[in-house]
Amino acid sequence: MKLPVIEGIIERRMLINFAVDKDVLANYLPSPFRPKLIQGRGIAGICLIRLRQIRPKGFPAQMGIGSENAAHRIAVEWTENGKIKEGVYIPRRDTDSHINHWAGGRVFPGVHHLAEFDVSENEESYKLDMRSDDGTGISLLARQTKLFYPDSVFQDLESASAFFRKGSIGFSPNQKGYDGLELQTMNWHVDPLAVEEVKSSFFGNKTNFPEGSVTFDNALLMKEISHTWHTYQNGFCP
Repeated sequence: MKLPVIEGIIERRMLINFAVDKDVLANYLPSPFRPKLIQGRGIAGICLIRLRQIRPKGFPAQMGIGSENAAHRIAVEWTENGKIKEGVYIPRRDTDSHINHWAGGRVFPGVHHLAEFDVSENEESYKLDMRSDDGTGISLLARQTKLFYPDSVFQDLESASAFFRKGSIGFSPNQKGYDGLELQTMNWHVDPLAVEEVKSSFFGNKTNFPEGSVTFDNALLMKEISHTWHTYQNGFCP
């Protein structure tokens, strides 16, 4: 699926990250992906992202659209042309935009489930509840902080930031294989986020993620990030 370059603003992006048993992830992931490991653990998470001014590159900003979105992601590696590459596999996308819902899997990569988002936030705290059309739910209560989570598998904020910045290529399943999309940011910056409560029925599915296999690791916050999206094509992305 070849798209024009899309540009816009990431108004707010929260990355809620979990450490996951590597064998559980290896069993869950489809070929050719394998879990990318940190200290012997896989990394998965939820990206809660508010976008604005999203439009084909070169179009006026006032023609762009905005939306609230959620993506469940898994950090992965794969071998491409003899080289190890890295990115994220995105088995689940949700949006409050009817345009994204209709276009997902047709024009945009990946099926986008239509969902309701109830968001309350200020300069210091964030409360989000999402309920999707098939009953999938997310709830989050978090606040800004200057301290990175001390029990994280990452050594510090800088190493976590570098890890997620490298995971800029995302793959979503389609009927033929996978749609690939690469995020390019003009001004990458993350701050730590303190999570007081987080629930995800996706990661709470004990069939895919047995009890004790998923533990909270850290959370990151991004604001006002100019960016573009580019189609990423290779042998397994028709």
